Amino acid sequence: MATKKKEVVPTTKTGIMNAIAEAAGITKRQAVTAYERLLDLAVKGAKQEEKGFTLPGLGKIKKIQRPARMGRNPATGEQIKIKAKKVVKLVACKALKDAVLG
Repeated sequence: MATKKKEVVPTTKTGIMNAIAEAAGITKRQAVTAYERLLDLAVKGAKQEEKGFTLPGLGKIKKIQRPARMGRNPATGEQIKIKAKKVVKLVACKALKDAVLG
């Protein structure tokens, strides 16, 4: 019975850059430049509150306003007021959810 070998997915920036460079047939420096440009575009796009930044096949990065709410201090159980704030949110697209969850 043949066993199927699992592909090792890199989890560090260096590993990711090496995998991109190898797959695209480019140098590691070119892979780093492309990756940093993509991150720059994502940050600029995410700052646009209404639009956000969509990365096809992965999801949408957007800045949202979270309203003020009541919470609970986990150490004491005392109720506390949590201030309204802006947060960054990544919403996974359907294709990613289907690929990961099956």
